[in-house]
Amino acid sequence: MDDSLAALQAEVIAFRDARDWSHFHRAKDLVLGLVAEAGELAEVVLWREPEVLERIAEDPELKRRLGEEMADVFVYLLYLAQHAGLDLAATTRAKLELNARKYPVDRFRGSARKYDEDA
Repeated sequence: MDDSLAALQAEVIAFRDARDWSHFHRAKDLVLGLVAEAGELAEVVLWREPEVLERIAEDPELKRRLGEEMADVFVYLLYLAQHAGLDLAATTRAKLELNARKYPVDRFRGSARKYDEDA
């Protein structure tokens, strides 16, 4: 089984296409679907004590629910990337390179400040 991002994206697209859902997947709708799924992800942790969330791996039900919502968010990202003709792996690597320039380790290690904030 190919676990690459491209293979996973092809599997997600094949799932969608087998159900003839692509005509529902306009860019606006994909973005709104992504936001809705991110809201469902947030709902999993809403009102929970921070200590509980730090031990997600110890709670099988919370871990399952969190994983399912994360997968939904990821599927929408894959749909949107395919719709926009973006290689999500390549764009993520490019963003990491940009962030590495904006946040050099020697200036930002252990800091939560933004790149344009003074130390």
